[in-house]
Order: sequence, then C-alpha cells, then structure tokens
Amino acid sequence: MVSQYHSELIVKVAETRDKAAFADLFDHFAPRLKGYLMQKGADAAQAEEVVQDVMTTLWRKAHMFDPQKSSASTWLYRVARNRRIDLLRRDKSSDMDTDDPSLQPEAPPDVSTAMDARLRESRVRLALKALPPEQEAVVRLAFFTGLSHSEIADRIELPLGTVKSRIRLAFSRLRSALEADSAVDVD
Repeated sequence: MVSQYHSELIVKVAETRDKAAFADLFDHFAPRLKGYLMQKGADAAQAEEVVQDVMTTLWRKAHMFDPQKSSASTWLYRVARNRRIDLLRRDKSSDMDTDDPSLQPEAPPDVSTAMDARLRESRVRLALKALPPEQEAVVRLAFFTGLSHSEIADRIELPLGTVKSRIRLAFSRLRSALEADSAVDVD
C-alpha cells in the first residue's frame, strides 16, 4: 500500500533521477525521520543534520534499495539509525551510552512476522479495492499521496465535508471488512 508507493518512488529516483519522486519522498520522510531521531535522543540540529545526510544518501544510492528485501521506510529508518550511530562515534566529546537501546544491533526480521505482514497488507489492499470508487479515491489521496483533507477537496473539487465523510465511511467499511478477516488485527 503506502510502502509500495514509496518503494516505487525510490525505484524512480534510482532509474531516472526523478526529482518529483525525490521531493515526494523528502516531504514524506524528512519530518518523520527527524521525529524518530529526536525520540532516540538527538537534538533538533543533530536530527536535521542526519536527515539531510539520509536524504542525500537516498539520492546518491537509491540504486542500492531492494524492495524485495525491505520497505522504503525500513530502509530509510535503518540508514538514519546507522548515520546517528556514526555521528555519535565521530563526536568525541559526546558521552556515548553503550547501553542505549538505539545503538544495539537490530534483530534480523522474523520470517513468519514478515509473511504475516505481507498477508495483512494484501488483505487490506483487497478490502480497499472493494470500496466504492469515490471512497477508495479519497483514501488513496489521503494515505498514499499524503494530501490533507483540504488538498483533496481542492484537487477533486468537492466540499471539505464531503471528503471527510467519504474517508469516514471508507474507514467504517474497511474496519468491518477487516474485522471479519481473522488474518488482520484491526486494534
């Protein structure tokens, strides 16, 4: 779903140096990565420095991304985590806490967990396709392209209340469909 969209954007950056795809990736991931890094203990300036480095790496090394091995977000968050560790190691004046959980190696992904995630994703994708077209369209605009409700209303020339109503109805239908599916935990 969303991760597939972002993976496709990284592939575009790798293959054609698509600046619009890169801009979409930057707009989506830069604030999230900064928040993640600050949550892990970086101050705002350090977080911004690492995010800039991560996004530069994305531009230069997009060809190294393999959508079969990980999602776009997993890849970028891993690069951010590794860059933060590099920054901490370089900063000799920093008192690095070797017990900091964010500095510990990540456990390799569990195969069954990855398979469960793919199954859930395919079930959610099917439920999304079962929505009426007007509801599917607003959900895709909101969650795949990251548009705000107001931006969606402007783009498809509908009142804001109609957009919000369609999203609410879509989520209600998705929840009902997914609650009936034992493979998807909706809580």
